[in-house]
Amino acid sequence: MEIEGRVALVTGAGAGGTGRAIACELGRRRAVVAVNDLDEAGGEETVRRIASEGGRAAFMPADVTNEEEIRAAIAFAEDTFGGLDILVNNAGGTPRPHFPDAPTEHWSRTLDLNLRGPMLAIQHALPPMRRRGGGAVINISSVAGIGWKPHSSPEYAAAKAGLARLTATLAPLADRDGVRVNCIVPNWIGTDDVLAEIDAMTPQERADEGVPDEVTRPEQIALLAADLIEDESVAGRVYVWWTGGEPSPVSVEDLPGD
Repeated sequence: MEIEGRVALVTGAGAGGTGRAIACELGRRRAVVAVNDLDEAGGEETVRRIASEGGRAAFMPADVTNEEEIRAAIAFAEDTFGGLDILVNNAGGTPRPHFPDAPTEHWSRTLDLNLRGPMLAIQHALPPMRRRGGGAVINISSVAGIGWKPHSSPEYAAAKAGLARLTATLAPLADRDGVRVNCIVPNWIGTDDVLAEIDAMTPQERADEGVPDEVTRPEQIALLAADLIEDESVAGRVYVWWTGGEPSPVSVEDLPGD
């Protein structure tokens, strides 16, 4: 898919991290970008950065854990820019405390943010994408959902595992609706929040958490996301990006399950 002239919706694009980097990269490639976040100031800053490089963008506040607000964000992209071609499910996070010590409503929201929200966004994005002849979806997962080791946030790990598996199961949408769904599974990304978290760790804590000497930059993830949107040959692919290495694609056939 040629990105130039397409309409994109990027969730969680207001903070100075992966979402903003992806939104700005799509803007550089001349997509029109609907910027979503709960942080109005951050969202408007992303819009300003896209505009400063000659791109077009507009901010739409929406809580991706709320179905009506997701529906409204997609309608905003259609009403403002005339359609929807690209969806990037980037919004995510896992605030403390965690399961099983957190209250049910707290850890349930983490599941909604990291899995149910992207599922709803895909479901509601399909009709406008069909009207445009197809589209592309990028899900941003995490290596928290890969493998069998313990994780400090079980609800986050479970949701991100589900998001990667969801992506593979949706490979048939490419033939059915012309909509390609792919997933990026990063490890440590050097966002402002992550860098601050690393700085606050002791050397032993860094060793225990496996923090590498050099983390992946948000701009690297953004370049891969844009490339996957443009590459018509990939659908249902899960790209695992361990820090310090290169993204490694896992095909549908490589994943366990029926």
